[in-house]
Amino acid sequence: MTKEGIKETINNKSGVMLYFSGQDCGVCEALKPKIKEAMEHNFPLIEQIYIDAALNQEISAEFNVFAVPTVLVFLEGKEFIRKSRNLSIASFIQELKRPYQIMVS
Repeated sequence: MTKEGIKETINNKSGVMLYFSGQDCGVCEALKPKIKEAMEHNFPLIEQIYIDAALNQEISAEFNVFAVPTVLVFLEGKEFIRKSRNLSIASFIQELKRPYQIMVS
């Protein structure tokens, strides 16, 4: 996906999650399936986009991502959550639950 395509998706969808990772990042690879499952189970209406930061440096720079893993969540086109490096799945889900409920109601 291109930088323009990602921005268009963010502007046209109610919710979008960007997950920046790297192939050489063990934490990224271990966290990715857990994030994916948590998002699908708890927030099915949020579109998920996975980006390899090393292969997409221009996209990473556009979103000010300089460390992996980084998770960005956009609601109604605005950045709502930004988590980098040490990410607790439980706290991430808890932080996103209330605004998600508002978004879907």
